[in-house]
Amino acid sequence: MFPWKPAFGLGVLAWLVPFLLSFALAPLRQTNAAMFTTVMFLVLVITSGALLVYFFRRRPVRLRVAVLVGAFWMVISLALDYPIFSRGPMRMSTLGYFSEIGLAYLVFPVLAVVAALLAKHEAIK
Repeated sequence: MFPWKPAFGLGVLAWLVPFLLSFALAPLRQTNAAMFTTVMFLVLVITSGALLVYFFRRRPVRLRVAVLVGAFWMVISLALDYPIFSRGPMRMSTLGYFSEIGLAYLVFPVLAVVAALLAKHEAIK
């Protein structure tokens, strides 16, 4: 059975950490938008990687679970993020949101699947 409760809590954290850091780094966006985008993507990758390690610390790494948790975290992030950016002060269009922010959340399922495949490969040795 899929551990929905821990996956949900960590999924919210996977969204919250980069979201809060984006406010702290907002001045960088004004002076160097490309650097801001790069730093935020690195924050997203590091946060998701650390949370995946935490999620799988006491359970076997299974590809099916990795796909589910990665997709679940992506859905959580989009559900929390999109309303803020589409209706909030930024008023981004759907295309603008996904081209600037939303597609980056694909890092969750991609990183989870890669981690599961690496764990499976390591188990074969």
